[in-house]
Amino acid sequence: MKAEFYRNNRKKLAEKMEPGSLALFFSGFAPRKRADEDYPFFSDRNFVYLTGISRDAGLILAVKKDGDGTVREKLFLLPPDLLKERWTGRRTKADEASALSGIEEIGYTADFEPYFADALDGVKTAYLDIDETRDRRDYTEAHRFSAAIREQFPRLKIENSRPLLAALRTIKADCEIDAMREAVRITGDGIRAMMHGVRDGMKEYEIKMLYDNALVKNGCLEPGFPSIISAGQNNFCIHYYAYQGTAHDGDMVLCDVGACYDFVGCDISRGFPLNGKFSERQRKLYDAVYATSEHLFGLIRPGYPMEEVDREAKRFCYEYLHDYGLVDRFENIGKLMWHGGSHHVGFDTHDIVIRPEKVAPGMVFCVDIGVYCEEWGIGFRLEDNCLVTPEGCENLGIKVPRTVEEIESEMRKS
Repeated sequence: MKAEFYRNNRKKLAEKMEPGSLALFFSGFAPRKRADEDYPFFSDRNFVYLTGISRDAGLILAVKKDGDGTVREKLFLLPPDLLKERWTGRRTKADEASALSGIEEIGYTADFEPYFADALDGVKTAYLDIDETRDRRDYTEAHRFSAAIREQFPRLKIENSRPLLAALRTIKADCEIDAMREAVRITGDGIRAMMHGVRDGMKEYEIKMLYDNALVKNGCLEPGFPSIISAGQNNFCIHYYAYQGTAHDGDMVLCDVGACYDFVGCDISRGFPLNGKFSERQRKLYDAVYATSEHLFGLIRPGYPMEEVDREAKRFCYEYLHDYGLVDRFENIGKLMWHGGSHHVGFDTHDIVIRPEKVAPGMVFCVDIGVYCEEWGIGFRLEDNCLVTPEGCENLGIKVPRTVEEIESEMRKS
């Protein structure tokens, strides 16, 4: 992403802010893991969306909109500290931060309190990025700062800026879509590596190693989200991260994975037979899921109701599953289809967006069709990223093997 992308994001945010307001965004801190060890740090995604700075904890972005509509921005960095940087890594310097973000006025976090006191002149509203889904034990800097404002500056009206950012993030910029295409390409390399290298008796962590290795070869040092890679009965845990099971001949391998490129991730799921050949039952269920996915990609276009993606997925797939004798009535489809069929994707895997009533060009969401047939011992999902275009939609994962024939052909290359 270029600085113009982040500059434009801040401009759109400021347009939504009230005159006489101040918006604050915090990069955050890594939570403590154990003893003196923290979890790996990555900046709050909304902070990254506005600045392009991802690896520095404790930073603050201030966007002030005066009563006459004038907008001023200031980014507060950690000051250089050679001793601390020896231990925890090099800090972003002022010139680098300006080049990344397009923000010209740079200060240090020690100067934030006096800045804030002066900035309140003429300010009636403070915007803070508050995640209302978090428990108190998981509160962020925005939660804590909001409490301090209520106590020290009761006259200030506090507004949550998260809905404003969610509205902006619902429609992707061209550079975000380009980044997602690259993330999909890298993910496809990882899925092919698993299809080529999986063997009878492999541990799930060995299959995961094939995927991780392919990502690292593409310069992706960490995925967009924790990879879900399982085999056999473990496929019936939707969010499975143990990787301790053993894959056997006859098992379906399930992978729900996504690389990240330039802060943008993707989310792709495939199910494939360990031995490279679908059994009769595996093929029947896969045919149902694949036909449902293709049906939806044929329907989705601007104006299509967002909620219909989930509903139509279940309605269409039910006809196949009913014909197979696996479900007697549509009301019982939950026996085999355990989760919804779509979620938006982007800077977050389950992206922070304003979920629309109708889809529109520039939206990207998953078409996620999962069937879990415990009676047959077969569970998997087929998931791809759907880019809504002015004329219809595009399956960004179309080149990742997804038909029975493509999967079997790919696995013969092993």
